[in-house]
Amino acid sequence: MSDHSSEAHSHGSVKSYLVGFIWSVILTGIPFWMVMTEAFDKGPTYITIVLLAIVQIFVHLKYFLHLDFSEQGKLDTYSFIFSAVIIVMVVALSVWIIYASNAMMM
Repeated sequence: MSDHSSEAHSHGSVKSYLVGFIWSVILTGIPFWMVMTEAFDKGPTYITIVLLAIVQIFVHLKYFLHLDFSEQGKLDTYSFIFSAVIIVMVVALSVWIIYASNAMMM
């Protein structure tokens, strides 16, 4: 029989989840405030939204998906990166094929 102990894969603690949640709320609230108050021009607002979205992706990967670059977590990280690359390729190539098909029909 297989061992189903929780020691094999470390799940996050309540503190870890709360830190991740707080960071997620902050990283969502700042762009929301920037858009709703129109405190900045469109250019800096777009740049800030994109940068904070990228930071939020890493917050989710660290605190909720528990991906890390330690020796023990490298396999999970590599599996995630491989999956992300495949998904991006499928979506990008699908968009390219649809665009090219539309251009040929016009």
